[in-house]
Amino acid sequence: MTTPQTPINSGFTAASTTSHVIKGIDLVGKVAIVTGGYSGLGRETVRTFLSAGARVIVPARDVERAQKALEGLSAAEVEDMDLLDPASIDVFAKRFLASGLPLDILVNSAGIMALPERTLDARGYELQFATNHLGHFQLTARLWPALQRTEGARVVSVSSMGHRFSPVVFEDINFESRPYDPWAGYGQSKTANILFAVELDARGQKDGVRAFSLHPGGIPGTGLERHVPVADLIAAGVIDEQGVPQINPAKDIKSIPMGAATHVWCATSPQLAGLGGVFCVDSDIAPLMDAAPKNFSIAESQSGHRTNGVAPYAVDREAAKRLWDLSEQLTGVRFLD
Repeated sequence: MTTPQTPINSGFTAASTTSHVIKGIDLVGKVAIVTGGYSGLGRETVRTFLSAGARVIVPARDVERAQKALEGLSAAEVEDMDLLDPASIDVFAKRFLASGLPLDILVNSAGIMALPERTLDARGYELQFATNHLGHFQLTARLWPALQRTEGARVVSVSSMGHRFSPVVFEDINFESRPYDPWAGYGQSKTANILFAVELDARGQKDGVRAFSLHPGGIPGTGLERHVPVADLIAAGVIDEQGVPQINPAKDIKSIPMGAATHVWCATSPQLAGLGGVFCVDSDIAPLMDAAPKNFSIAESQSGHRTNGVAPYAVDREAAKRLWDLSEQLTGVRFLD
């Protein structure tokens, strides 16, 4: 059954935090994997899951760095994996499957944003699309047996309102015949995150696996913004001229606990029981925009006047199916029935 892309009036707001959305939820006996779980929003998601009793595994390219970043969260388990290395994804997933553990929650949170120059991975794929989408597609596919054998498993794809920068340009994913633009590359990858959740949910329902995508908000200080010119961040009101974050949830400029709230809500909230395949914002289902956005910008996103809707092209079922087929082709990976 398709879930309407319509708010459910969850009772949460842009100012809600992880502590608000996890209240009363018991994750004892649950197992979660969180990519990007050693920094920023991912780390806060890990902390929150642990606080509710879950066992949490954090795959990381640099294990030593991740362990250091997770000091204070000693229960978090760090394992080696690189989203840009298909072989390492396979090794990580094979090790997890061999453990026999269930997988209740998979949060695909790792990502990169607005690379200034067109950069390709070892396979020749544009790096933002490869990291933000293809790596997570392969990881989810390889972990699929563990998700299938878990009652009520959820997969959460961390997207962004930045999906409004661009649909998936199927004819030229890698910017071979069009000028490279950092935000178009980011937007394409974030649209892919949403479309992946749409199709994954449609295919996973028969096994009780539901998928969600989300926008966490504009979160200063996570490191994701490292490639964005400081002048642009100041102009958008994200930081002041001294570099101090200007937290204002009404303008979608959030603290890390506010930003990770929607991660946690999508992964754990009983309000989403029986639902899936939807894009969420501010710990609620986002509305559907009437039309595709035009000339989207960071300034608009943080203006306080932006609507919270998702672009129609990002939840289009035919586009979701097309992306699925392309992703299988590009990775050489297929989901097991």
